[in-house]
Amino acid sequence: MTGPAALALRGVSKRYGRTVALDGLDLEVAEGEFFCLLGPSGAGKTTTLKTVAGLVEPDAGTVELGGADMAGVEPYDRGVAMCFESYALYPHRTVRDNLASPLRSPRHRLPAHLARERIGEVAELLGIGALLERPVGRLSNGQRQRVALGRVLVRPARAFLLDEPLSHLDAKLRQAMRAQLRAIGAVRDTTTLYVTHDSVEALALGDRIGVLRDGRAVQTGTREELWYRPCDTFVARSFGRPQINLLPGTVTAEGRLRAPDGAYELPLAVPAPPGTAVQLGLRPRDIGLGAPRPADGPGWELTGTVHVTELLGRAVEVTVRTGGQRLSLVVPRAEAAGLVPDRPVRLSVRPESLLLFEADRPARPGRRIST
Repeated sequence: MTGPAALALRGVSKRYGRTVALDGLDLEVAEGEFFCLLGPSGAGKTTTLKTVAGLVEPDAGTVELGGADMAGVEPYDRGVAMCFESYALYPHRTVRDNLASPLRSPRHRLPAHLARERIGEVAELLGIGALLERPVGRLSNGQRQRVALGRVLVRPARAFLLDEPLSHLDAKLRQAMRAQLRAIGAVRDTTTLYVTHDSVEALALGDRIGVLRDGRAVQTGTREELWYRPCDTFVARSFGRPQINLLPGTVTAEGRLRAPDGAYELPLAVPAPPGTAVQLGLRPRDIGLGAPRPADGPGWELTGTVHVTELLGRAVEVTVRTGGQRLSLVVPRAEAAGLVPDRPVRLSVRPESLLLFEADRPARPGRRIST
């Protein structure tokens, strides 16, 4: 992170009975940064937003906005704007009335002509300009979600807190809205904490990304850092469709990876003590069909048989059985011609694209082994 923290959570914990929602969470978001918090259901994403907004009081730790401790500060006085996944709209009012509601408060009140102008700009940006006079109760879920997002963006705030604001949109509209969110001047100039369970969304939007698991930030960094240098198998699995392949094995005295059944033995670029149980991480798009080409430099080769293929538009996902394991790879459609189940294939991988992890343990993903 560069620059001072506009928003910070320091050692924040929250319990609901025996359920731990946040467990000593540490997080910093820089001024003007678009920060995505990625995690599965139950990881503590929404609780994090509500804690920053002042809707949930932490059991321990501090929340800071602009360097000031927010302990005892009411939600209204924190100067943040939150978009709830559940919309939280006035169903009997029109879209225009819902968008105008923040601008009627004493703190954000605008003259009527400026309020109309601001509402119109936000409505057009979100594609709901033609719906301004329609009651919210007559809108689809996707339209309601855009109204909820517009109600946040229509007024100035020191930080925007967005709780999965695109989750109810169809795929085409969600993709378009991702591009629009990055282009919205208000969001670009305002610190934004955006939570999502969608790794594609996080990679597309985040200046930086934090991966949340069991109420803790497992790793934070840029998209490149999380993609190429994940700290453990949980983070590695969080990014990429199809998911990263993890080949189990044991390090031999010669520094090679031997499969549990001895079906393959592969060279390792990262040293590890002999006898160490490890997992070799291979991204599906880093695996090629055929033997390594001399022009590409040194690589290693695996053999297997085709299990199934799945068309992904211009590419094809191929699942291959090798040594009792299944590997997924993504190749151009032309290269996949003629691949049928049980056909023998050769696979090649460049050593520099490999990731090496410790073996997973109960309740603890394997950590990355680095040089």
